[in-house]
Parts: sequence; C-alpha cells; structure tokens
Amino acid sequence: MNSALTRRQFLATTALTACSLAAAPPARRVGLGFSLYGMKTLPVEQALRACAELGFTDVELALNPGYATEPKLLSPAQRKDLRTQLDGLGLRLAALMDNLSLAADDKTHAANLDRIRAAAELAHTLAPAAPPVLETVMGGKPAEWEHVKSRFAARLADWARVAAEGKLTLSVKPHVMAAAHLPAHGLWLLEQVKNPALKLAYDFSHYQLRGLALGETLDELLPHTAFIHVKDARGDAAKVQFALPGEG
Repeated sequence: MNSALTRRQFLATTALTACSLAAAPPARRVGLGFSLYGMKTLPVEQALRACAELGFTDVELALNPGYATEPKLLSPAQRKDLRTQLDGLGLRLAALMDNLSLAADDKTHAANLDRIRAAAELAHTLAPAAPPVLETVMGGKPAEWEHVKSRFAARLADWARVAAEGKLTLSVKPHVMAAAHLPAHGLWLLEQVKNPALKLAYDFSHYQLRGLALGETLDELLPHTAFIHVKDARGDAAKVQFALPGEG
C-alpha cells in the first residue's frame, strides 16, 4: 500500500477484498472486513466499534475455543445484543471463523460436526436475511497429502452435509502448512464432495509462499471461492511469516 494512501481511501478504492463471493446472490454487495480473530483481547463491543470507526464495512467473528463469541458461551440475550450492535454500527457479518481439522480422530470429527451445526444456528440468528459463511482451515501436514486425501474427502463430505442441513455455506482454505496446500488440492476436494454448500476460501499469501502466481491462482479458484483473506507474507514454505498487507 502506498504510504500516501489513507486507510479510508484504501477501503473506498479496493474492490477485491471481501467475503461471500461465490455463495452470494447477485444483489449482495462486496465489502472489506476485519476479522475479530485478531482482536481477542478486546471486548466484542469495543472491537466492533473500532472496526466501524476505521471504515470497515464487514466483520468476521471468531468462534474458536477461548474467544468470547464461541457459540456455547453466547446466551440468547447476548446473541440479541450482538445483532443489535452489528445493526447499530452498520456492520455486515460476512463470515464466521472456526479452525477445524479433517485430520482429527473420530471423536473430534463428531465434535467438529456439532461445531458446524452451532455455527449455522448462530449465523441465522445474527444475520437471518444474509447469513455469513463459515470459513475454516483443514489441518494435516504438507507431506501427508497423498496419504490422507481420500480420508479428507470423506470427512469433508460430512462437513458439507451438515452445513447444507443448516443452510450454511462452508468455505475451506488450502494452507501452506496443511495437507491441502495447493489450489489443485482444494479443487480436487470440491470435485470429490460435489456439494453446493462447500466452497473455497482464497488466501494468496499461502500460494505466494509456494512461489505461485497471483493471476493464475485467481483464475483457477475465484469461480469456486466464497471468501477472501487479504494478508501478506515473507519467506517461503519452509520459513513462513505472515504480515499485514503491504508489509511482505
């Protein structure tokens, strides 16, 4: 980012920076959001206010254990207050984040399905007119891909089925340090599962670290993408360091 460009100018002029792309109806706008995953130490109300004051139009809530917005911690009254806060600040809830793993054991896999169900319920409670997507990583290690891909596809089919039952779009992200770490891996999984509730999350930083080109990965993945992360990176796949946009 040019140092002479203000944050508000950046927000106003950036188009390719939003959540809910492929899953969205044509009239649904594309916006620029901030993930509360990076604001864990702030009270949720304060974090939302900060996002609105900075000029963001959208937000993502983190449902991970240890976060104040983990579904099991939110009472009906707190959910109602959260929806009121979002509406009052003019913020769209574009996404929910919960870091799940397809590499988990059977017991954890069953628990992950319950977490997807809880996310679907929360999505429709907080934004019934336009429920947010649920985005997640998939776990595992890069060297394992050929050994685990069939198991991943079977478990991902379970994830997608539960998401579809909850009328939720599930957006999964190939990750530089995970078993599914290339665009081809994400596309292969989509082809195996064949469920319209399943989409991809696009985050170029993970492909940048593997020496892939921005244009080529966009051409491959955008038709199947429901959520975009914008961040930067330094190093390579052997030495990963993520950074704010423009600092890589």
